[in-house]
Amino acid sequence: MKEILSDKNKIFRHALELKKKKYRDKWREYLIEGPNLVEEALKEGVEIKTLMVRDDVGPDSPGGVGPDFSEVPGDRIYKLPPSLFSKLSDTVTPQGVIGVVAMKETAPYEMELGDGNIIVLDRLQDPGNIGTILRTADAAGFSLAVFLKGTADPYSPKAVRSAAGSVLRMPVAFFEDGEELSAFLKARNKKLAVSCMDAPKAYFQEDLSRDCAIVVGNEGNGVAPELIEMSDIKIRIPMAGNTESLNASMAAGILMYERIRSKK
Repeated sequence: MKEILSDKNKIFRHALELKKKKYRDKWREYLIEGPNLVEEALKEGVEIKTLMVRDDVGPDSPGGVGPDFSEVPGDRIYKLPPSLFSKLSDTVTPQGVIGVVAMKETAPYEMELGDGNIIVLDRLQDPGNIGTILRTADAAGFSLAVFLKGTADPYSPKAVRSAAGSVLRMPVAFFEDGEELSAFLKARNKKLAVSCMDAPKAYFQEDLSRDCAIVVGNEGNGVAPELIEMSDIKIRIPMAGNTESLNASMAAGILMYERIRSKK
């Protein structure tokens, strides 16, 4: 295990750059924080390019307890003092471990989707919502997550943390607009399903168990009009009382889990 003692160190500077989207896009890498995410990455066969460990964490820490990094080559592990580690961390209570991993590259046109469902994120901005939706899509057995232009980065620290490991597994594709999405879905015989307040049917009155692309719209403005216009299925989530809408990730979870409830 090597030591990094200066913020001028090139390994440290590279990791620090990855807190910004433009550098994540440039290097196709992002940060994962905490031993659980590092262990998930190793479990999924994701290469840990660099592992930053606060110098009071690990098997040799006081009491002899800490995560086991034996699967990571020693020349990729770096020990940092708390003062440097805190500059990399994005949590209130850092757990002392940060890894640099490569983005999972997805070629959507080459994927075997079968009758699997797709979740489409339309201009969502809250990274917590994005991470939660990826986690739920993974749990509900969705085959792909499509990010339309204008949607926030799924590899931001908060989104990665909210996804709780699912970002390491869930295939993610980025489409320019509804036209590209429509062409992709037609080629795969998938129906586009959108949620609208004035839709005639509730979500459980339609078959969402297979071959559906379910759209989750922007937190403030909902689904884009062009997507509503081109949709094959319009549905609503019934609500009692005076509530007019749900949190985006909550609505997405309800719609995605209809796949499991209704799947024959």
